[in-house]
Amino acid sequence: MTSPVPEERLVATMRRMELFVIESGPASAPGTLEVLPEHLAHQIRLEREGILFGAGPVWEEGSDIPVAGMIIIRASGFEEARRIADSDPFHIRGLRSYRLRRWNLNEGAMTVTVRLSDQSAEFR
Repeated sequence: MTSPVPEERLVATMRRMELFVIESGPASAPGTLEVLPEHLAHQIRLEREGILFGAGPVWEEGSDIPVAGMIIIRASGFEEARRIADSDPFHIRGLRSYRLRRWNLNEGAMTVTVRLSDQSAEFR
């Protein structure tokens, strides 16, 4: 029996959460503002169903205007992830196109503070 190589020992305990990243752009196109409420309602539905891991606009360095959106979802594979991406109102109406990528979340940390007195939460 051989011993694991140092790299294997380093990754042996990592979470290895498989997620899918939808890069959606351009961030702004004619008609975007009219469909934005429907898009946000869609995102909230995905969040409540446990599909949405995180989402928000993306900026390039030096720009004050978002260039794209990034949506990180839980899915069983590319087929399901594509079905979810295709259901976004921006994509349905052709206001945005997207690139789909698989992402393994291995490292990082999150702190959550929940205040019972005022029912607020803070994430860092």
